[in-house]
Amino acid sequence: MGFRILVTEPIPASNIHFLQTVGEVTVGEQGQFLTEESLLEVIGHYDALLCMLSTPVTSRVLEAAHQLKIVANFAVGYNNIDIQAAHRYNIYVANTPDVLTESCADFTMGLLLASTRRFNKAEQYLRDGLFTQWEPLGFLGMELSGKKLGIIGMGRIGQSFAKRAQAFGMGIYYHNRTKLTPSIEQTLQASYVEDLDTLLSRSDVVSLHCPLHESTHHLIDAQRLSLMQEHSILLNISRGPVVDEQALAQALHQGQIGGAGIDVYEFEPNVHPDLLTAPNCTLLPHIASATHETRTAIGELAASAIAGVLYKKNPSEIPNLISAF
Repeated sequence: MGFRILVTEPIPASNIHFLQTVGEVTVGEQGQFLTEESLLEVIGHYDALLCMLSTPVTSRVLEAAHQLKIVANFAVGYNNIDIQAAHRYNIYVANTPDVLTESCADFTMGLLLASTRRFNKAEQYLRDGLFTQWEPLGFLGMELSGKKLGIIGMGRIGQSFAKRAQAFGMGIYYHNRTKLTPSIEQTLQASYVEDLDTLLSRSDVVSLHCPLHESTHHLIDAQRLSLMQEHSILLNISRGPVVDEQALAQALHQGQIGGAGIDVYEFEPNVHPDLLTAPNCTLLPHIASATHETRTAIGELAASAIAGVLYKKNPSEIPNLISAF
């Protein structure tokens, strides 16, 4: 067949086996392709690239990719890829929508419970041998029933999380670029709040599910954190730079908000040191989609896009292409 495929990080074995039916597959080591330079050294030899959000597929990389026909991101997001450059060099780009929805919604619910009920602190307390008796004032948290949840970004994951929160008795506000249809609003019992600042001030919990682009960079900054209530919780499973991490750390240390649950970071994999020491903060290493089912499905979708493009399938038959010609 002659096709050469670069997979920048280890992915499920079944995905690799499928790709090996398409061409010769090279799988990078964990962390091998985190820089532009590391990709520039090898990219000219490959027909397809299956990469991570942490892989910087820049204009320079795409210019050097003389044989490259497709970049398939192992993620829904694709802000790591220079889409305009890909278009310029006639390189297809694919992402993996839909398959992460349920696992990410489950995860957000778990992150909310961990953050409001202080699971990590309580577990560490027990592991440190400090649990000697039941304490009536120990690790008091916030009940969810009757509280107001503000969702920023009411796409697939936001809506799926809203269903779970609704089952816990939470009232749902949402802020989105476009208003949902009345039937969806009715199903979710969700109220649209056009003004983001109003949503922040009304909500007991604020959950971020919006994409990263220029208008959402530092969407949650010091000024907007100051609008939140002292007991409120901020959750972020969208993209790290949507939140000004230093401002969040400061708000937590000063008791300006009640807590946070964070799965993505502004300068990932680095975490702001003040966030690491912040009180009432649950920090997890970007694992929202980390289920066997979802990670395998992500790989299947990316791999099938690669096969479709290399076999010159009609682009209209490859549903997850985001840049086609």
